[in-house]
Amino acid sequence: NRHATWLELFYDLVFVVVIFQLAHNLEEDFSLYGFLGFLALFVPVWWSWTGAAFYATRFDTDDLGHRILILLQMVGAAFLAVNVSDALGNDSVGFALSYAAIRIILVLEYVRTGISKSFSSATPLIRRYSIGFLCAAIVWIISAFIPPPFRFVLWGIGLVIDFATPITVGRLHSQFAPHISHLPERMGLFTILVLGESVLGVVPGISNTEFDIYSMLILGLGLSIPFSLWWLYFDSVDGAPIRALREKGRIGLYSLWLFGHFPLVVAITSVGVGIGYIVSNAHGSALSYSEQWLICGSVALSLGAQGILHLSSAYSYLSTGSTQDYRASRKWATYRIISAGMALLIPILRIPLSPFLLVCILSAICIAQIVIDLKQHPHHR
Repeated sequence: NRHATWLELFYDLVFVVVIFQLAHNLEEDFSLYGFLGFLALFVPVWWSWTGAAFYATRFDTDDLGHRILILLQMVGAAFLAVNVSDALGNDSVGFALSYAAIRIILVLEYVRTGISKSFSSATPLIRRYSIGFLCAAIVWIISAFIPPPFRFVLWGIGLVIDFATPITVGRLHSQFAPHISHLPERMGLFTILVLGESVLGVVPGISNTEFDIYSMLILGLGLSIPFSLWWLYFDSVDGAPIRALREKGRIGLYSLWLFGHFPLVVAITSVGVGIGYIVSNAHGSALSYSEQWLICGSVALSLGAQGILHLSSAYSYLSTGSTQDYRASRKWATYRIISAGMALLIPILRIPLSPFLLVCILSAICIAQIVIDLKQHPHHR
């Protein structure tokens, strides 16, 4: 029953600032191009946080050396926040060096752990991680001295190395599996972080509009969407894929669960920006085709990603012999994926809707999932 430490929660607070800056970037350029830039920068930000979480779930000793290195990573994350606002422009050098610094400090943590006799059995895993993450960090450092657009090509190469490193360790994953309760809690805490940013994106939009019943109604409907996403995620979060990794070596299910969180947190953040945009334009005309795609696509991606997480849990239950839980999780996955498809029908069919009608429909789709959850989820029964 291990839980996140106070230091880990403090570490998360720095990433609140980074996510806020990313969301602000999308607010400033609410378009397909703006979303692609937002998505590209979210990858290294999420991977920076994930690196610390995965180290802590296996090797956290909370001694003086670990605390100092984590605090140094927080300094790197603060510089990441400073440079993320124009990371694809004039501040790209600072962003690259900030990310590289965070990863090098993580490598130092692994090297320090590898020297310790307490974790001698994990030496093969530590060596793979140290070499892979160090190579990726070196590519990011080199990119700082290469002009755009080739600098961004090197960023892509560095990220490929970063992501490939844990994927290629094979059975070492099951031999040194993450903590079965700590890691789901850490992933849930990051989800809470972006849900908070989503609410923060909705509320300020009302300050630029006339204060009336119509505005209050659209604000309430807008807030119901991130509230629903919270409900649906935290009613089903568990460590089933990690248990399947430990007991059956199901690396694929575990990887699906892990990487399924990335589209979820990206979508939740962009949901807040999209609903905030709707609220601030509540009295405006019908949204454009691209705006519909961004808003409906974000809600659909949030629900679809939760469907993926349910599927990973479902087949994890099946592999460990829990057929009843398998059927329940697969049923939740079906509901989430169908609801995601319903949200996508709006831009696909190019239905001209006012901001108010659009948020009504999206809110109804999300609330319908809660109604189903209340009627059928064992916890609520």
